[in-house]
Amino acid sequence: MAGRPTPFIKLTQEERAELLAWTRRHKTSQSLVLRARIILLCDEGFNNTQIAKQVGVAIHTAGRWRRRFIEHRIEGLSDAPRCGTPRTISDQQVHELITKTLESTPKNATHWSTRKMAKECGVSHDTVQRIWKAFGLQPHRSESFQLSTDPFFVEKVRDVVGLYMSPPENAIVLSVDEKSQIQALERSQPVLPMRPGVVERQTHDYYRHGTTTLFAALDVATGKVLGKCYARHRQDEFVDFLKMVEKNTPTNKEIHIILDNYSTHKAPKVKRWLEKHPSWHLHFIPTHSSWLNQVERFFATITGDLIRRGVFTSVPQLKRAIMNYIEESNRASKPFKWTASADQIFEKIESFCTGLR
Repeated sequence: MAGRPTPFIKLTQEERAELLAWTRRHKTSQSLVLRARIILLCDEGFNNTQIAKQVGVAIHTAGRWRRRFIEHRIEGLSDAPRCGTPRTISDQQVHELITKTLESTPKNATHWSTRKMAKECGVSHDTVQRIWKAFGLQPHRSESFQLSTDPFFVEKVRDVVGLYMSPPENAIVLSVDEKSQIQALERSQPVLPMRPGVVERQTHDYYRHGTTTLFAALDVATGKVLGKCYARHRQDEFVDFLKMVEKNTPTNKEIHIILDNYSTHKAPKVKRWLEKHPSWHLHFIPTHSSWLNQVERFFATITGDLIRRGVFTSVPQLKRAIMNYIEESNRASKPFKWTASADQIFEKIESFCTGLR
């Protein structure tokens, strides 16, 4: 006795192209890839038994997707809505909850919590959490920002970024700044070392043994740093630092220095010194734009590696540690690679400002 005849499938060119694309696209779910392979084999004339053996599924699975495709074509290969517990919160309630989250604050508080919002809207805090997660809302978080008000912001950004991405020939580009008020801190009790399962621990209180200021010049091309520590942060110290940089740079090259708008950098003694050195050129970053000065990246590195968790019983010990760190980092120096063009920076700022409206 003959069995039930296998329904025949004939794909159109568009359907076959789309199913083949499913099988080749990396982000397609594996379940859809399997169904696409089943239908493609159906189109080639294989029966359910042969298909099941090739793709590694049960015979009735191959038959089910064959029938689904015949009834609904490609749309039938997607997952149908599953049965489950009916929704207990309506779209209107979700809309009201989101609106309240974005446009109001609770009494005696600056932001909503899941439980405050749950009480306000008459739902569970788990429901609030799921809705916030679905819409990417995080009322408990807050970030700071600062937009530069420098009237020459565009010109300065193009100038500095141009030095990073296309430096002048026969010239040295130095990123210069000061890290002031570095404290020599000694913990009130010995630091407890790390052990398996236990992180390093130190007391929250400490003894202050004084401060120092690190003047640093980062060579943008090589990543090497020239540094010197001073007790104070005045024009005299800055001129002395420039003299130290001059001794450690070739005399036959133009020197381009990138620095911020601190008044010390524009003091009369600094201007007089620069007048005697016409091969030196200062390039000021816009106000509130320290992220544009590459030496800040070095300051962040030395802070994380040495200063933040270091224990120093005196300022001289702190100075020695800083200079040793610079010496060691220079031995294996690597430049920070600047990749963002001026136009890309302006586009991001425009996008950010548009989002604030």
